[in-house]
Amino acid sequence: MKKRIIECEFEEYENATELSELDRILFLEAKKISLNAYAPYSSFNVGSAVRLANGKVILGTNQENIAYPSGLCAERVALFSAHTLFPHEKIESVAVYAFSEKFVVNEVVSPCGACRQVIAEYEEISKQPISVIMGSEAGIIKTYGVNQLLPFRFSSVGLKS
Repeated sequence: MKKRIIECEFEEYENATELSELDRILFLEAKKISLNAYAPYSSFNVGSAVRLANGKVILGTNQENIAYPSGLCAERVALFSAHTLFPHEKIESVAVYAFSEKFVVNEVVSPCGACRQVIAEYEEISKQPISVIMGSEAGIIKTYGVNQLLPFRFSSVGLKS
């Protein structure tokens, strides 16, 4: 048996003014669009912004449904829209922001497991790491590549001939 350690490297920011200009713009777009989330059941608004290599920014919000599994996370809404609108553009970065008017979000919000797996898929398509900027009123964290969030991801290796 071998015991191994996985480390996660990330940057931590107190607020958006500390981010680079491109990252700040992306993060603030995610924050702004979170106001449009459809979250009548959880009161947990999430906005996401995806920056493409061509400079375009595609937005998404969480979309809840009374049949809970029928809803979709903001990150996947934005990622799927980006790939639909610009199927040949590389995805450079994903920003996500969450808040609630009914309770305090006292930690930085990160993508769920399903969203992490979708980001991993788009990293394979783009053939480059996708940075992930995550935030709430508690602060901001940035990673370089989804491996920092999902080190044992499921990949297409062995599925394609």
